[in-house]
Amino acid sequence: MSAPTLRRGTLGTADIAFFVISAAAPLTVMAGVAPIAIMLGGIGAPVGYLLAGVTLAIFAIGFTTMSRHVRSGGAFYAYITRGLGRPVGIAAALLAMLGYNGMEIGVYGLLGSTTADTAHALWGIDIPWLPVSLAGLLLIWYGGFRSIDFGAKVLGVLLVAETGILVLLAGGVLLDGGADGISLASFAPGHVLVPGTAAVLACAFAAFTGFESTVIYRREARNPDRTVPRATYIAVAFLGLFYAFVVWTVIQAFGDADVVRAATTDPGGLFFSAITHYVGSWAADLMHILIVTSVLASLLAFHNAINRYGLALAEEGVLPAALGRVHPRHRSPYVAGLAQIVLGAVIVIGFAAAGADPYAQLLLWVNTPGMLGLMLLQLLAAIAVPLFFRRFAHGEGRFRTVVAPVVAAVLLAVAIFLVTDHVDLFSGASTTVNTVLVSLVPAVFLTGLALAYRLKRDKPEVYARFAAEPSPPDPATAPAAPASTTV
Repeated sequence: MSAPTLRRGTLGTADIAFFVISAAAPLTVMAGVAPIAIMLGGIGAPVGYLLAGVTLAIFAIGFTTMSRHVRSGGAFYAYITRGLGRPVGIAAALLAMLGYNGMEIGVYGLLGSTTADTAHALWGIDIPWLPVSLAGLLLIWYGGFRSIDFGAKVLGVLLVAETGILVLLAGGVLLDGGADGISLASFAPGHVLVPGTAAVLACAFAAFTGFESTVIYRREARNPDRTVPRATYIAVAFLGLFYAFVVWTVIQAFGDADVVRAATTDPGGLFFSAITHYVGSWAADLMHILIVTSVLASLLAFHNAINRYGLALAEEGVLPAALGRVHPRHRSPYVAGLAQIVLGAVIVIGFAAAGADPYAQLLLWVNTPGMLGLMLLQLLAAIAVPLFFRRFAHGEGRFRTVVAPVVAAVLLAVAIFLVTDHVDLFSGASTTVNTVLVSLVPAVFLTGLALAYRLKRDKPEVYARFAAEPSPPDPATAPAAPASTTV
């Protein structure tokens, strides 16, 4: 009797898009980060989100084209391996684990702090953050333990709720005409080409983190050659346009002349003040609750992505084989999920024991290297695309296989520089702490290179099959021309 596997043909385009958009946590990003973007970049801040969206859409062209030829469940590291070789691919695998775990585990601090803030704002009670974060770990474990379609349904409901409250805010502002009438000054070059735009771009790129995880669900997707690219483009387009639209409407709520002052005075309360004035206090109360559910949705989406990375690396022989077990009923990578929850609990409890602040330290310090790690993976994947396609005959166009990936690589390199240069915006830490946080990314990558050469020497069979195509191939998803393996 064969071992159970992930449930194939389960996820449609909308399901995968829900996972990706939920990971980005639109409500949390808007209410928590957009005021800082306005404060730093002025009324031209919405354009920063559009520029980030365009850059990632260009990246998605080559990335999704390559997805038709790479059927491995390893997502980023499989793509990088095919283009840049196994040593870089193995290093990328470790970097992916740092990136996705960093983006998820830090958010347990945000869950604790936002829940505490919500309880205080709505009911005037003070609750400690640690029990909330630990309860969140249990909820996310259960969500990941259940089948992938269960997770998709949960995320669909939560995503509709959190985007709905932002649409309600925008509608209230536009119907009322804003503070000084509706203005398009945000899109004028004079308000976009200002020194603060670099900082806005750094905030904007961070708001898209995790959008590329569509390919992680390839093995569970229906007709993955179509659903994965569609979900990727939908996620990028939705996030870019929606972020820009919401930020622009909030600027209208306060007026071009006053919004920067309002954001500087009370960044955390900017969205709540706007929705209270234009919709009502009941909507502000609802927004408080939906921020908590937005954080939970982001945690579940990242948790599912991490589980599938762990499963893939266990199947490769890089991680312990036990992590590759799939639940016979729910068809979920439940052992990898449990291991990830244990890791999260250790880190959360460690920060609490050290007396750390759940937001300023657990969230920001753990998220920062995670975000930089995922951005570096995007850059490596963009570089890998043209190198992959030059190795064999294929029917893909030159724009998709060369021009778009090269342009994306240049733009992503600029984005990484901007984020690194403004890393204090994300970490809120001292120069020493920032140096440590940024240095974690190259340190993990170099550790991965060392692991690759050790595997090649001590476990050549594991090294040789790393990121290999599944065998036998699935006729429904096989590429038109055979892809060569790298050495």
